Amino acid sequence: MTTPTTDDNTPAPTGERRTWLRDHSELGVCVLLLALGVLVLTDALTMDVDITQRGPVGPKTVPVVVGAGLLVIAALLAVDVLRGGRGQAETGEDVDLSEPADWRTVLLLTGVFLGFAVLIEPLGFPVAGALLFWGAAFALGSRRTDRDPLIAAVVSFVTYTVFNNLLGVPLPGGPLMGVL
Repeated sequence: MTTPTTDDNTPAPTGERRTWLRDHSELGVCVLLLALGVLVLTDALTMDVDITQRGPVGPKTVPVVVGAGLLVIAALLAVDVLRGGRGQAETGEDVDLSEPADWRTVLLLTGVFLGFAVLIEPLGFPVAGALLFWGAAFALGSRRTDRDPLIAAVVSFVTYTVFNNLLGVPLPGGPLMGVL
């Protein structure tokens, strides 16, 4: 990366350098993609694989393709940014940045997730998941106490059934699994 210079080829003052960096802030994403690509490629290429245990496409193939793709995207994005390309401002969100953060909601959601982490072993996923879904709905503003617990229980039980029975990912069933 070259530093901005003045007309007589002397280094630009600090203020101009900051302005140049601010105008090209998308280069930070390029650096992140480059680092991630190097990390993925390094991990993939140093993977110890027995040649007799793999098929025509081994376990290195996808990470190498993903890592190489990250490097290519980082290079293309850097070229675009240095040529004057700019990212579009987000217009789809209706977030008022002048409003303060809603810390009550953040703390409620944090409590719900921590409660889920504590309760999943003794109560099992179906009960703890129902409490998680119901608590998250409450923290995000839903006050329908007649329907939210029922929906949370159904979503939790369906999620448990899909993961445990169909996908083969074992989840703790808890005391209700002897009854159901």
